[in-house]
Amino acid sequence: MNNISSPIFSLFLFLPLLASCAQKQVYIVYFGEHSGEKALHEIEETHHSYLLSVKETEEDARASLIYSYKHSINGFSAVLTPDEASKLSELEEVVSVVPSKVHTVQTTRSWEFLGLNEAKEPSLLNRRMGDEILLKSKYGENVIIGMIDNGVWPESRSFSDEGMGPVPKSWKGICQSGDAFNSSHCNKKIIGARYYIKDYEQQFGPLNRTADFLSPRDVAGHGTHTASTAAGRRVPTVARGGYASGVASGGAPMARLAIYKACWVNPPNVSGGINMCMDADMLAAIDDAIADGVHVLSISIGTSTPTDYTDDGIAIGALHAVKHNIVVVCAAGNSGPTPATLSNPAPWIITVGASTVDRELSSPLLLGNGTKIMGQGITSYKLNKKTMYPLVYGGDVVNSNGAQNVSTIGRCLPNTLSPKKVRGKIVLCMRGLGSRVEKGLEVKRAGGVGFILANNKVYGNDMTLDDHLLPQTSVIYDDALRILRYINSTTSPTATIMPGKTILHKKPAPTMAPFTSQGPNVIDLNILKPDVTAPGVDILAAWSGRSSPTGLPADHRVIEYYFDSGTSMATPHVAGVAALLRAIHPKWSSAAIRSALITTAETRNNMGQPISDMNGTPATPFQFGAGHSRPTKAADPGLVYDASFTDYILYLCSAAYKKLNNTIFKCPNSPPSTLDLNYPSFAIPNLNRTVTIKRTVTNVGSKKSIYFFSSRPPVGVSVKANPSILQFNHVNQKKSFTITVSPRHDPTVKKNEYGFGWYTWTDGHYIVRSTMAVSLV
Repeated sequence: MNNISSPIFSLFLFLPLLASCAQKQVYIVYFGEHSGEKALHEIEETHHSYLLSVKETEEDARASLIYSYKHSINGFSAVLTPDEASKLSELEEVVSVVPSKVHTVQTTRSWEFLGLNEAKEPSLLNRRMGDEILLKSKYGENVIIGMIDNGVWPESRSFSDEGMGPVPKSWKGICQSGDAFNSSHCNKKIIGARYYIKDYEQQFGPLNRTADFLSPRDVAGHGTHTASTAAGRRVPTVARGGYASGVASGGAPMARLAIYKACWVNPPNVSGGINMCMDADMLAAIDDAIADGVHVLSISIGTSTPTDYTDDGIAIGALHAVKHNIVVVCAAGNSGPTPATLSNPAPWIITVGASTVDRELSSPLLLGNGTKIMGQGITSYKLNKKTMYPLVYGGDVVNSNGAQNVSTIGRCLPNTLSPKKVRGKIVLCMRGLGSRVEKGLEVKRAGGVGFILANNKVYGNDMTLDDHLLPQTSVIYDDALRILRYINSTTSPTATIMPGKTILHKKPAPTMAPFTSQGPNVIDLNILKPDVTAPGVDILAAWSGRSSPTGLPADHRVIEYYFDSGTSMATPHVAGVAALLRAIHPKWSSAAIRSALITTAETRNNMGQPISDMNGTPATPFQFGAGHSRPTKAADPGLVYDASFTDYILYLCSAAYKKLNNTIFKCPNSPPSTLDLNYPSFAIPNLNRTVTIKRTVTNVGSKKSIYFFSSRPPVGVSVKANPSILQFNHVNQKKSFTITVSPRHDPTVKKNEYGFGWYTWTDGHYIVRSTMAVSLV
């Protein structure tokens, strides 16, 4: 997601139970798979018959139906009472009946940092590292990326269709009209747009159309940002507030965009982030995306807690999208750094964590004693660098009647600061409680000339930046202590916030964002997630013309490009890469594309050291998965671990989803272990005996090659392959092998704690690397 602690977007959404929904709410009734041969009206009639079995009248049955799904799942969504839902769930042919849940929505330098040289378009080529994948893919031309989000601002320069060819003949979608949006807003870049709101309005009533558009248009900026990151056109000389000047471009700048708006502004009586995405609406979006002919789905949406596969609308819809060979890329979530908080953990989804790029947006702070502190900021407001201003701590300048306690002191919460004590001064405020942008607004309200946002110990070295309404800089925890000591050391402390600048080639980079959700994958501990990490911190991309930088009512600025942070920003980076890979390898399955991304990822930073977190502690695969995405390597991975829709169904059978049995597929009596899903990585919890894992690789590299096995297992674990040499004679040849994982005695190993390692296949040119996580008991 996005501005991590701001009210604009928050992955931490806690909804009160509304009395009006206590008896009736939207449920998703899932039958599993269907052939898709019936017409929509026939499917609707079947669903009406099921509803009539639990409703009193035919009128009630028909009125209760929200969506009938034709192209994705065999199922429907409807307004039911808990008793009606229970009765339907007891039917043998029904896999699950679950309440429709709320999800929330979770780039000038980032593409160059990934090795794509700002995705320069053909007429402006400068052949350097990264050009080859762009040339081979024709910049993603004719690949269609579906964006399930909160809409798009079509007037952005990032969505120009200048020089683009005709819309692909495979496209079957539409451009749906609505508020401030009609068919003229689609072009050869944005080739289609739809919106889905039935579930939202069923739960919360009619949309407030002064706060959001009843159309595919984006009011908040998130959908525009993600769409331009994945596939925005090359736009020169983009910057924000003088920072990060450069070329803004998506990863696949010639790819087509299909917009599916399924996320909406919060209703007035519900707190949390500004965008709410309902399961039933998102399933309807996926259903249409399948029929429309998209090749890649980018979904920067998640929950704050892991959800069982058959209870998760995104997971269910993604499974059926994968059947149609659509690559589905989703955000890992922003609930980090707490372990086991991962969103979108299904193995058929590419799950993406967030990390930094090698750029720092410097906004130095000069103290009156001559100490210079390298803060960071992105605001366009500046102080006179030659003037020193009085410096105060927020906890010392509160209103005389403002009660403070340990949790609120120095937090600069709304209406707590005294204008008499603040006017004309720079104020130091601590992070925590309230939103970051509201702290800056409070300093401005009280007459402050500048604002220092200081990390407390919990946030450490995390630098999540906002475009405040006054001159501002953010400082890490250790520097916050230095500033406080200075304030307390003199009777007249002073400071100034110096003009900022953009610093490139910062080291170390990448580092893991503290907000990125972490594994292990508690839905299935055998599937290692996330899969990869990508740039997701302070990403500059297109924005909505209706949303200010802070989203505060007092902020009336209109901007075209804006910085945002979150796994929402990392997701479209990988979706853009997936589009390039699909263009180069149109016959590859979604699993093959995921495999290429995983086995070529990088686990070291630009200093040659292991990727770390913001505080310098070595990160683990539960944070970065296989590592940092490397598009140029993924385009030519050597070997891939492939998997089909049937493989995923067998996986679900072995994962105890036996009720998937239906007329299309029958679970075998003894399905294979979930460990045997042909995944490019593996995890084994509580290892106390030898475990054997089966894998198959497909040769997509040299026609004739010999690969040799090697491994570096976790301490206390033995890993062997049989055979340990694989010989290939032609492209697309498959070879199977087993991996034997055994515990071995080592008194230094801590029990019940995960250790991490890897195994590789290499022929001297290709290095095909797989990550492993193992805990011993």
